[in-house]
Amino acid sequence: MARVAFAVLVRPSLWPVALRQVLRMAGRHWWRHHPFLPVPAPAYARFRAITQYGDPDASPTVDDVLTWLEWARRFPEGDLTGLPPVN
Repeated sequence: MARVAFAVLVRPSLWPVALRQVLRMAGRHWWRHHPFLPVPAPAYARFRAITQYGDPDASPTVDDVLTWLEWARRFPEGDLTGLPPVN
């Protein structure tokens, strides 16, 4: 996750969308529960790992996270140019 955080850190254009997505994925009242960070619920993270990678213990790749953030940033405007093609 440190590599993902660094990749986002060096791309200021992704900061607002990254913050929005972190807060959207965080469990309700995340500040009341250990580890007191806005992390997704374990069941949600497991579900996403299975649907994305077929492995419940897989971690997202840097490229996948950056592509997803770019998509989330452009989605409201419907501008999908410049995104990698779907394989």
